[in-house]
Amino acid sequence: MATEILTREDLAVFKKELFLELRDLMNSPTAQPRKWLKSYEVRDMLGISPGTLQNMRINGTLSFTKIGGLIFYDFSDITKLMEGTKKNVKSS
Repeated sequence: MATEILTREDLAVFKKELFLELRDLMNSPTAQPRKWLKSYEVRDMLGISPGTLQNMRINGTLSFTKIGGLIFYDFSDITKLMEGTKKNVKSS
């Protein structure tokens, strides 16, 4: 069995590569979003205020589920809403 000596430089290179791989995994677009989102997550995603989100619930624009005092939104409903509000831009 051969013995291999690791230097501090080897460990520094390994550390850098490890952090780069972890960062890539965390930012990977293939990561599946959670099925249910809380109100603050939906507001951040859509860039809207709490009042606007409440109006969307009231007028039926966005369906929701209330459990106790928490309101949850289905991720697929939000993406459908976003897809439905896309505007076509005419190219010149």
